[in-house]
Amino acid sequence: MKSFKKIMKSPFVTSLISWLAYWYVRFVAFTTRWDARHINVFYNTLKQNKGLIFVAWHGRIAVAPYFWNRTSKLSALVSPHRDGQLIAGLLRRFGIENINGSSNENARSAAVKLLRELKNDASIAIIPDGPRGPSMTMTMSPLYYAQKTGKPVIGMTYSIAHSKIIEKSWDRMLFPLPFQKGIVAITKPFFIPSNASPEDMERYRKQIESELNHLTWQIDRELNLPKIPQGTMPRNHKKTQTKGKG
Repeated sequence: MKSFKKIMKSPFVTSLISWLAYWYVRFVAFTTRWDARHINVFYNTLKQNKGLIFVAWHGRIAVAPYFWNRTSKLSALVSPHRDGQLIAGLLRRFGIENINGSSNENARSAAVKLLRELKNDASIAIIPDGPRGPSMTMTMSPLYYAQKTGKPVIGMTYSIAHSKIIEKSWDRMLFPLPFQKGIVAITKPFFIPSNASPEDMERYRKQIESELNHLTWQIDRELNLPKIPQGTMPRNHKKTQTKGKG
């Protein structure tokens, strides 16, 4: 059993799974009949601001890279742990670069790299409820980068009819099926003033979290999918403070 677990965690198996996931996501996204809502807001915001801070929930990250404009550079903050590396392998195949780091590991180095990307007019992507939850709960880190650089925070979510909800996953990840109707939705861009107070930052954090959640619940409802609860955590993991964490 230990040998099997070791093999499953090996770089080769991780790379193989991410390769298979990439082609499955491409197949699903290509065969989905998309209703793209405000997608032009996303592309126009990217063009006008020469970069942005892209956020998406952990449970809705798989198909999101399909909509990225490859003419612009995007670097994603990913966890150095196995689930993060699976996502990293998927993102690389979509032409998205990876920066390893989390609130606990390699945090300072990752922050410096992310700021450098934004100041060089590239974009960054952050999964603000990953890798350990609480689900669908915004951390402060995207707002800090926005405050320091003037780049906007903008969120993306999607839903696909007849998708399976992986109930055993802490984030209730959506497992989409091909040849279905899908909706992709974009939040408005949020600009964080450089002189924003801690109270202002918390207000913006709640606004972004609320809009991204309500968009997710709305499009799920339209496609007859159950409402995904907010605030779920991995098993055997103590809930920690989300404010100021990345």
